[in-house]
Amino acid sequence: MAAGHHHRSIVWQIAEDYSHCEFLLRLPGYCPMPAFQDVIDVPLVVRRLHKSRLEVRKELGIGNDVKVVIFNFGGQPAGWKLKLEWLPDGWLCLVCGASDNQELPPNFVKLAKDVYTPDLIAASDCMLGKIGYGTFSEALAYKLPFIFVRRDYFNEEPFLRNMLEYYQGGVEMIRRDLLTGHWTPYLERALTLRPCYEGGINGGEEAACILQDTATGKKYASDKLSGARRLRDAIVLGYQLQRAPGRDIGVPDWYSLAENKVRLRPELPDTEMNGNASLVESCIENFEILHGELHGLSDTVAFLESLSELYGGSDVKDPGKRQSREWSAAAALFNWEEEIYVARAPGRLDVMGGIADYSGSLVLQMPIREACHVAVQKNHPSRQKLWKHAQARQQAKGQGPIPVLQIVSFGSELSNRAPTFDMDLSDLMDGEHPISYQKAHEYFARDPSQKWAAYIAGTILVLMTELGVRFADSICILVSSAVPEGKGVSSSAAVEVATMSAIAAAHGLNIDPRDLALLCQKAENYIVGAPCGVMDQMTSACGEANKLLAMVCQPAEVKELVTIPTHIRFWGFDSGIRHCVGGTDYGSVRIGTFMGRQMIKAAASNLLSQSLASVSTPQQGDGVNSDEFEEHGMELLKAESSLNYLCNLSPHRYEAVYAKNLPECIAGEGFIDKYTDHNDTVTVIDPKCAYAVKAPTKHPIYENFRVMAFKALLTAAKTDEQLSALGELMYQCHYSYNDCGIGSDGTDRLVNLVQEMQHRRSSNGQNSSLFGAKITGGGSGGSVCVIGKNCIRSSEEILEIQRRYKAATGYLPLIFEGSSPGAGKFGYLRLRRRVSSADGNMKQEA
Repeated sequence: MAAGHHHRSIVWQIAEDYSHCEFLLRLPGYCPMPAFQDVIDVPLVVRRLHKSRLEVRKELGIGNDVKVVIFNFGGQPAGWKLKLEWLPDGWLCLVCGASDNQELPPNFVKLAKDVYTPDLIAASDCMLGKIGYGTFSEALAYKLPFIFVRRDYFNEEPFLRNMLEYYQGGVEMIRRDLLTGHWTPYLERALTLRPCYEGGINGGEEAACILQDTATGKKYASDKLSGARRLRDAIVLGYQLQRAPGRDIGVPDWYSLAENKVRLRPELPDTEMNGNASLVESCIENFEILHGELHGLSDTVAFLESLSELYGGSDVKDPGKRQSREWSAAAALFNWEEEIYVARAPGRLDVMGGIADYSGSLVLQMPIREACHVAVQKNHPSRQKLWKHAQARQQAKGQGPIPVLQIVSFGSELSNRAPTFDMDLSDLMDGEHPISYQKAHEYFARDPSQKWAAYIAGTILVLMTELGVRFADSICILVSSAVPEGKGVSSSAAVEVATMSAIAAAHGLNIDPRDLALLCQKAENYIVGAPCGVMDQMTSACGEANKLLAMVCQPAEVKELVTIPTHIRFWGFDSGIRHCVGGTDYGSVRIGTFMGRQMIKAAASNLLSQSLASVSTPQQGDGVNSDEFEEHGMELLKAESSLNYLCNLSPHRYEAVYAKNLPECIAGEGFIDKYTDHNDTVTVIDPKCAYAVKAPTKHPIYENFRVMAFKALLTAAKTDEQLSALGELMYQCHYSYNDCGIGSDGTDRLVNLVQEMQHRRSSNGQNSSLFGAKITGGGSGGSVCVIGKNCIRSSEEILEIQRRYKAATGYLPLIFEGSSPGAGKFGYLRLRRRVSSADGNMKQEA
């Protein structure tokens, strides 16, 4: 990953090499490869068996009644010891890839380095390992249940895993349970599987014939022309989408959009339900709403329909849902006799302000239509339905029922993460006190496929730490978010705010929306480890539909809710380049900003000292005149020497006194030697890294001024001059991001397309409909915000930009339009299952 960012020529060479291919031999379980037009499908490539199951077991001295698991990882972590008690009685484990000096318990058997693995796979009862094409193929071919642990940064895995589970051959093991020896529930579950793959397994022979025919002159390629250019474009696009450092890799959107091989985010229905009461009634027929209202939100109705389907089971409209692990886990999550609490929190579109939030700027944010729904239920530990591995964990502790946290997240396949997470709530305690945020960060970071749970479980720890809440009951959480990840529209804030709102409602906690947003920010800063400002959580919690949240981030003071004038409209464009607040670029810019603030404070202190000294000494020995210092003003220097927020420094003051002395960049080690610390609690300076200082320092100072001007202009007279001025402020913000080093090719292209559309109409003597655009949020990809007239022509131009971006990049960008209420305005729903007549009859008979 790191090499790809610095050695782009290698990627171009790979693209060039692949561009000479004439056709593609495609195997089952493939991930979409849309660049290839000529495709030949072949069966699984599987190594043939040399010996029967009985022969292998006889050679190893293993009876046919012994249960055997083959441990097939190709090497184990250094210092990791396999233990006798990790296997149930009557089980034996065959270990592949063990080192020569590794000592094994008597129920683990070390295999020779040159052992022929297919024979051993076929002689075993199940396999424990990580998914690769060879193990996946042979597990399917020989109908062997496969217990797998997810692999980091392996994009083929979701597609192989889907196929494995479709043919009832896969059980996912949590990495934590692998390393701590909680194997028994997974082994028992594997024995209940009945793998049913009946497809061909002679792909090797078929591929060999095709290659032989090609070598002797037979032509398989058609005139479709996969084309060097098409293939190069696809590979380079894939590289560009993946190159953001410091983030987990998911299934790239261009794969998912190319072929419908994984379920995509469903198109969101219109926000208004137009009074269709029968639709609402049918969607929540299994529940009665004891508290709260739907606010006319069709996505909330759709979420309640999902809950009804989970309860109804056999009434699921989409048969594919019943086969997915996340759906089956969710169906078994809740105790349907108890109440369920539902909260909703939207994502946000950063209209103005962006990364200046952590420097105390005024920001203008719009809650978008897409939102996250979270359902929470609390149960006494004795009434909590536990997953089998959680049961085994509690039995091993021998303490009886204890409170647990169980989470199911819908949409996990799109980001290649585990769909479920569970932990004992006691793991969040250290004696009588909650564990530290640092310990929690390390706990969730251990397994990349489950790191997502920090956004959800982190809110529980924050409530325990900051408010002193203690949770005696088990907690079940279902998360369903339509806010797409990595698009720069605050998907993480929506999850955090919706989760904490639902947990607070279920436990009778009355938390003000502003306070809730600040608590959620702590979860993201300290437990997730993403150094974001607070505007995302504030918008998700405090925003209102069709209004801009005007907030001064010092730390989070809502000034007002600015109604968007009826003649103005905002859109969001997804560039397709994944944004990540935890990425290196964002963090480096933040560090550079705080370095700049520290330098300005030090310079102000120095000027103040000299100014005070000049009061008693009119002329200094170095020739500096005291009048020069009096110009700066004693009171100003005092304020600037204790500057808490950069945005409290005006642009003219910055230029007049401090700009000329700020370095363009500085080495971390050099800064620490001179200034000791940058006084930012959520980032750490790397002494070996060089940080840009001048541009990141200048940006928030000027951005605060731009946002104030933008807010004032919104209430000005309704003219094209007003829109042009608003658009110009957005353009200035965009190019300031680029100066800081957190722009991207995709967002630049979108902004350029808006400018081309605007100038084309002006040059033709027509009135423009679009007036400005800017990169949003943390930058380095993500989305672009566009301002224009609220008219049909502007909507047509937005669609034209979408088409032109796809033609240039191969990626069809999502368009965000519309707005919806924040979590505070939505409140919460308290649901109870309706008791049907059939239930009543059953109770009477009992």
